[in-house]
Amino acid sequence: MKKNQSEYLIKRNDTEYEVVIGLEVHAQVLSKSKLFSSSPTKFGAEPNSQVSLVDAAFPGMLPVINEFCIKQAVKTGIGLKAKINKRSIFDRKNYFYADLPQGYQISQYKNPIIGEGEVILDMPNGEKVVGIERLHLEQDAGKSIHDMDPQNTFVDLNRSGVALMEIVSKPDLRSLDEVNLYIKKLRSIMRYIGTCDGNMQEGSLRADVNVSVRKKGQKNYGTRCEIKNVNSIKFMQMAIDYEANRQVDVIEEGGVVDQETRLFDTKKNETRSMRSKEDAHDYRYFPDPDLLPLELTDEFINDLKKNIPELPDEKKKRFIEKFKLSSYEANILVSDIETSKYFEEVIKKSDVKISTNWITGELFALLNEKNLEIIDSPISAKNLSKLINLIKDGTISGKIAKTVFEMMADGDIDPQKIIEDKGLKQQSDPKELEKLINKVVNENQEKVKEYKSGKEKLFGFFVGQVMKVSGGKANPQLVNEILKKKLK
Repeated sequence: MKKNQSEYLIKRNDTEYEVVIGLEVHAQVLSKSKLFSSSPTKFGAEPNSQVSLVDAAFPGMLPVINEFCIKQAVKTGIGLKAKINKRSIFDRKNYFYADLPQGYQISQYKNPIIGEGEVILDMPNGEKVVGIERLHLEQDAGKSIHDMDPQNTFVDLNRSGVALMEIVSKPDLRSLDEVNLYIKKLRSIMRYIGTCDGNMQEGSLRADVNVSVRKKGQKNYGTRCEIKNVNSIKFMQMAIDYEANRQVDVIEEGGVVDQETRLFDTKKNETRSMRSKEDAHDYRYFPDPDLLPLELTDEFINDLKKNIPELPDEKKKRFIEKFKLSSYEANILVSDIETSKYFEEVIKKSDVKISTNWITGELFALLNEKNLEIIDSPISAKNLSKLINLIKDGTISGKIAKTVFEMMADGDIDPQKIIEDKGLKQQSDPKELEKLINKVVNENQEKVKEYKSGKEKLFGFFVGQVMKVSGGKANPQLVNEILKKKLK
């Protein structure tokens, strides 16, 4: 079974099945107030403390469009290289949820605010374009809480009315790796633009996952099943893996895959049927009578385009051309806007190559160990830049730098101060180094003879002995130069 390549194939007997995946990503708009009311959207507030009469669906309360949310949706569309529809309509999508006070959701159906676009994935074997079908705006439902009481379900309406962007991909994804890269790239674009924080732990980014299978080489799509509200990339991959294999088993046993909505049980690692899949007519969509069609002008759209920052694809291209980074290095450094900011701050006054190695190596390892984002790095870009300059000018060796780096992490301490306080300055005086080298050579005359007789690998032994005698402070480059002359 090939899961993590450019295609995910499931083999049963002599038949190979291809897995086809589409995602409907629900991204919470980064906004201080809701889509149709002035209620705040702060995460973690006391239950039902951020609910207006509009959010609670009191009779006679009318929704008013939040212009900022419209701007955020358009900016996201620009980031996705998508068509911006100048005319869009808000519809009522009618269905019952206990935490949906109106008994309908204000959403968009035939006339969404954003049309077709694309997301480019950097795959090991080259770029892959994943098509975007549409982006539409809609209001979120509230939250039902089932684990606070053995007999009752509680409802928190703080989330009710919060603006969501539903970003619907075309069925272009073919593997678990592609799903991983797609979600990360989508999140990265929105974070660069500032339209969604992408925090999956807080529910501000989640997805409905559409999965179908077909025999390899077949052109027609199989019957898809939708897995609702998956809130982590890991769970998405697990759900796809289970569901794809389930569908193949159904087909192999002579059955027919039913189009339905399913839930993913993270504890049992399985999907289970929730309801038969509704079609659009089941929701009885009709234009919301309280909201006029949304009309956008060219001036409105162009003003937003002017303020779109450099996006990941453009930044990657610049990093490669300007700083001579590899595609792999550039990918890592542009994957998150805060990482790219940190990198550019460091290299303002430091060597690019050394900076790249230290950020993607030691710094990332430290952040992973402490489970921190780079914005919360215990070492500032300013002090890392100082450390790199101390390596570059020979004040300390790379080995000593790692020791200093560990000390810096205890409170973002200036590396120069650590070196002075701990006496870690590298020995770079040729005369002093020559004394150390003479001592090592005189104490190891047998090894000298062996080296001169052809055992050149012993050179590393002598370097190691000099570094040991110096307490790791000798300048390795100078040691190599002087030692070569001495051993001749």
